[in-house]
Amino acid sequence: MENRLLQDYLQDYFPGIEIYGQERIFGGDINMAASLKTNSGQVFIKWNDNSRFLGMFEAEFKGLTLLKSHSPTIRIPKPLHVGKINGISFLLMEFINDGQGKSNFWKNFAEGLSSLHKNRQENFGLDHNNYIGSLPQSNTMHKKFEDFFISERLEPQVKLAYDRYLVGSAEKNEISQIYRRYAVDVPRETASLIHGDLWSGNYMADNQGNACIFDPAVYYGHRESDLAMTKLFGSFSPEFYTYYHEFYPLEKGWENRADLFNLYPLLVHLNLFGKSYLSSVMRTVKKYL
Repeated sequence: MENRLLQDYLQDYFPGIEIYGQERIFGGDINMAASLKTNSGQVFIKWNDNSRFLGMFEAEFKGLTLLKSHSPTIRIPKPLHVGKINGISFLLMEFINDGQGKSNFWKNFAEGLSSLHKNRQENFGLDHNNYIGSLPQSNTMHKKFEDFFISERLEPQVKLAYDRYLVGSAEKNEISQIYRRYAVDVPRETASLIHGDLWSGNYMADNQGNACIFDPAVYYGHRESDLAMTKLFGSFSPEFYTYYHEFYPLEKGWENRADLFNLYPLLVHLNLFGKSYLSSVMRTVKKYL
């Protein structure tokens, strides 16, 4: 992202802003990112070709805003602006320096997440669609969790995998056979506001030692989805789960249900990264058949 072009564009929204330089940040799979040095301090920017992921940054702006307005203790980067320049879409947000977690990091993190999950609504879903990674995520509302999770989470990913020849007819049929388990096994709860993609790469400790979460795929869902996701690619500290249960008790057996929820992100990874994830998907399916 060229500094002078960006600075001229931003004058209409942040009068007097000056950009002194930028430093690229690497590690993401989807977008390019950098920290910008400005006369108002450091800010974070990520960008991509506007034609690739339509509405991605607008949806992320909304998601961060929603989380920030309902999360008094977990730090959420403040979204500042979303825009387009010469075919490039970008999202500008608060820059947060990373640090080391305080001695009570996991307790505070668990308390903050439980507080976020206590924001409820009647239906599962959201008033707008968004993305998980680089894949569109439909948030059409449903009254029942199982209807939402099957129709808006599992079935679109299974269809995409089938269309891409990543699963065959037999595997597609096996996956559909466990759909009934969502009505039978998952406890009834009112829909909670959740992060939606809470794996170990989407949280950090800031320079004050407090928990910070980012890169959300926000919607009102079953809160066990967030807890399950924390165990998918490197579990959080055992302290986290102990404290969460104290602040907002979970129904017995939630850890045994985690793979039911994690079938969705595994299907997402199958569609994003290919057949190396198929064995994990089918192992999960066979566990519940």
